[in-house]
Amino acid sequence: MNTNETYIKRCLQIAKNGLGSTRPNPMVGSVIVHNNKIIGEGYTSTYGGNHAEVNAINSVKNKALLKEATIYVTLEPCAHYGKTPPCSDLIIKHNIPKVVIGCVDDFEKVAGLGIKKLKAAGCEVIVGVLENECRLHDKRFFTFHNKKRPYIILKWAESSDSFIAPKTKNEQKPVWITNTFSRQLVHQWRGEEHAILVGTNTVLADNPSLTTRDFVGKNPIRIVLDRSEKLSNKLAVFNDEAETIVISGNNQNKKNESINWDLKNEIAKQICSVLYHKNINSVIIEGGAKTLQTFIDENLWDEARVFTGETQFKTGVRAPKFSGQVIQQEKIISDVLKIYKND
Repeated sequence: MNTNETYIKRCLQIAKNGLGSTRPNPMVGSVIVHNNKIIGEGYTSTYGGNHAEVNAINSVKNKALLKEATIYVTLEPCAHYGKTPPCSDLIIKHNIPKVVIGCVDDFEKVAGLGIKKLKAAGCEVIVGVLENECRLHDKRFFTFHNKKRPYIILKWAESSDSFIAPKTKNEQKPVWITNTFSRQLVHQWRGEEHAILVGTNTVLADNPSLTTRDFVGKNPIRIVLDRSEKLSNKLAVFNDEAETIVISGNNQNKKNESINWDLKNEIAKQICSVLYHKNINSVIIEGGAKTLQTFIDENLWDEARVFTGETQFKTGVRAPKFSGQVIQQEKIISDVLKIYKND
């Protein structure tokens, strides 16, 4: 690993501190180096706050050193005014002579313009250091801008005999398949993603709140599918703990978003369009089986996170059918977690 890669790797490490808080902005990390010594670091603040480059520059105690330093950043510095001024302008203002960038920003208001501005100002610019790693790190951001939809994570737990729920149950609450530690991990994931989505039957069967409770983190926006608008507003998903968006088939109810449910092969596509226009850049889909299978059948998913517990139901609701490449597998006490990517 060469020097540039070493410092970009450090940028990636600190960028992860922004997971779950920068959305819909990317999670960017930045490091400033003078004479082979790190003199400043920063990552993207909560949405609306400073970008990584600003925080890194602000952390440098002796600003005079910036004229002889190199700034490393996972993503191309922005060139436009959004919630904050352009980071490329700040780099130029401080006369930082060298900029090393992990990958180009595909967002149309940047897309090479930051690099162009830096070069025009006389900066030496190196682009494409650990590019694949940087793009994977900001997969939610790139999926949103390039595919015009959120990054989609499917999640479910299944019994050892491949059921996600028993045939019948006595109470309106979940029947747990996994252990406490797996459930805590799921709540961590909820805090990391922009939204969480479930279908009507899941709400009716389990009355879930879909909030982040067993781990410290923000509550995701709750997306509820309710084609016929039969869900009572007394259900937990409609409490005031988080925002809830209902997607129905009623164009008359202005409180809800609506899609055409008769387009059988475009249900997931229409849902993605609604979420894109709501500026939601990632969603974790937690059920039920019909909703999960709809996204699988339309090939609109990026990851699947599947737990297998020791429980056996012998009969019940079958787990979704899909194919993908296993990219991670681990044992969580009695459970097995496999994470797949869509081929």
